Amino acid sequence: MVATVGNHPLDNIEDVKDFYDAINRRHLTKALTPERPYTYWTIELYDKKNGIRGGGGLGVLAADTRRVAEQSSVPFVLITPFYPEEPHQHYEKSGDSFKNYTTHEKVDYTKYGYDFLNTVNIKANDTIVNLDVIEKNLGSTKIICITEPGFGELYSGESGSDHRLYQEVSLGFGGYLALKLAGLKPAIMQLNEVATFFAALARLDELTTNGMDFYEAVVYTRKHTLYTNHTLVQAAEAEFTYDQFNRFVFPNLKSPAVRKWLSDKFENGRIRLSTVTIEIAELRSGVSKLHARVANYRDLAGNKVKFRAITNGIDIPTWTAPGIVNYLSTKGIIDKFALPAEDYKEKVQAISANDIRTLKQKGRTELNTVLEHRPNQYGNYIKIPEDALLFQFKRRFVDYKRPWLAFTRPETLKRILEKHNAYFIFCGRVHEGDERMSRQLERLLKLVDADPFLRERVHYLPDYDEELGRALSIGANISINNPIVGLEACGTSWMKDIINLGLLVSTHDGGVADCPADSYLSISGETESEELDSLYARMEEAASAWENDFDLEFFIKKELENYLPIISGTRMLKDYLDYLF
Repeated sequence: MVATVGNHPLDNIEDVKDFYDAINRRHLTKALTPERPYTYWTIELYDKKNGIRGGGGLGVLAADTRRVAEQSSVPFVLITPFYPEEPHQHYEKSGDSFKNYTTHEKVDYTKYGYDFLNTVNIKANDTIVNLDVIEKNLGSTKIICITEPGFGELYSGESGSDHRLYQEVSLGFGGYLALKLAGLKPAIMQLNEVATFFAALARLDELTTNGMDFYEAVVYTRKHTLYTNHTLVQAAEAEFTYDQFNRFVFPNLKSPAVRKWLSDKFENGRIRLSTVTIEIAELRSGVSKLHARVANYRDLAGNKVKFRAITNGIDIPTWTAPGIVNYLSTKGIIDKFALPAEDYKEKVQAISANDIRTLKQKGRTELNTVLEHRPNQYGNYIKIPEDALLFQFKRRFVDYKRPWLAFTRPETLKRILEKHNAYFIFCGRVHEGDERMSRQLERLLKLVDADPFLRERVHYLPDYDEELGRALSIGANISINNPIVGLEACGTSWMKDIINLGLLVSTHDGGVADCPADSYLSISGETESEELDSLYARMEEAASAWENDFDLEFFIKKELENYLPIISGTRMLKDYLDYLF
């Protein structure tokens, strides 16, 4: 009989041992079991294969973490809402303007292989709410969701609104009841962002209600709870009022001691969830080295909170062209668990420019297949010529990521594109209701429309999603990543570009800053004008590298040597397990 780990066939028992050595899990075999799993709580999951479309990187990371756990045979349960509606973004030209509009699609969980378990009840705004509990088993992992027809879409309503609080309370209290319904007891609770705080609060309430001394229950909950922060600034977080908690939170608490503990956390009738999440979780992690150093969060005493740096990773097989995965495996650069081999740096030296171009050519073909059903800002379907160079920017369309930066000097951008027979695709969803960024995007589209050359070479693709993100990583040559330094927590899009043998042009921020600035084509400068000079110089350098075998090999090898260990989602899971246990 051939043993397996996840979907990976293992030839013999030595291979099994090698795996456990690789992720340092030998001491966890008694701590994690199918009945006592690693539980991962997230308000957002981005996993269309399993029926849930998230809003951005947090959801994509959640899906990758579960997939890596499945491949590694880790007992793992992801708890999240199943949103019965999802938004889709569209653009159309109307006269001299570009207008965006959103359509809303109903989603039926029965079409995605979920099993209905039962219902659980929570109290919200003087009403008993019935939440359906559904689950889907995936190897050693499972997804458990709570849902009901009026749950709405992800991030519907303002961040401090009643409906947003209702969604978060439903996930926490309803999700904890769902775990019990499934016969599961969490060995660890990983809280991804403060929206999941109520899951740990539900556990504290249960322990206290069942007879454990309150202070012992607090200690127990804290020691088994990890708070993973994905943002940098506490002040940007929404607050809730005592009245809102009186209507949505306190009715779900049975323990007077827990209610008193929580009530004491209010200041001037308001509460910030990060404050109480920090109090209820002894283990705290940031998602890159830089993030863990600079995240400015403080506890109730005003002391700055320390975070352990565990940089995000990706599920390499999901986001990488199969030909590239096979190539890296055959060369002995990565092993069967998508971890870098011990001598991967030496093996990287065997990569040739001809191999890179051949693999990227196949990626371009796959990208063009996707573009056949993804219209641009004019509603047209485009095809990038096989012999053309392609720049891409694919990030959430938010202020600090500066999606407009490459368009600041249109004549310089035109010169680079024309000189190198290049195209530029940019995409990213504007959050519904973000009028400022909608206007910014319209400005860019008008700028492109006003110039015949840019109109032919620059394309905006709306309704950004997993499919488009993966296709661009596989089929583009150069990726642009230019957040304002100090504001990106990690980011993972750039990781997908590097593993797919693309060149990265980036500011030294987020997870990119885990390695020295000479590991990629770094944008630098003290002022925005200096940054622009650097950005265009780096774009020119990257384009020229694709025309020169020596330079192309040099930059690709440099990226892989430095970032392969960071990119690996298996490495990320190993780091979490090492920290937790």
